[in-house]
Amino acid sequence: MNPKDVVNHMLITDAFSNWLGIEVIEIREGFSKIKMTVRAEMLNGLGIVHGGIAFSLADSAFAFACNSRNNLSVALDTSINFIKAVHIGDTLVAEAIEMHNGRSTGLYQITITNQDQQTIALFKGTCFRTGKAVLH
Repeated sequence: MNPKDVVNHMLITDAFSNWLGIEVIEIREGFSKIKMTVRAEMLNGLGIVHGGIAFSLADSAFAFACNSRNNLSVALDTSINFIKAVHIGDTLVAEAIEMHNGRSTGLYQITITNQDQQTIALFKGTCFRTGKAVLH
């Protein structure tokens, strides 16, 4: 199964990633690179961009990378470190790299950068592989 077909199917049915405005840059087995632009409705009550925006972008990159082999995979554990503030109008790029591809688990590191190639967050995710197909 082509990794691009799997991710395209996931993105079509993912209302939240679509709301974020995620665009796929590159997909291959165990890897994804996606981007989005931060909008005003993504601010929190303090007038800064909600941390959940960067987390959600990374989580989508994680999901696309760990499901790219058409083995339905779900998050077991995730963590994020916020490094730099995100502002309205920023273009964020999340790159997910597979660190381990096991039979039942996978480990991924996702780096999020802004339009100035500054790292704004680092995300780590472990997935569980169900053995079921995403696309039949």
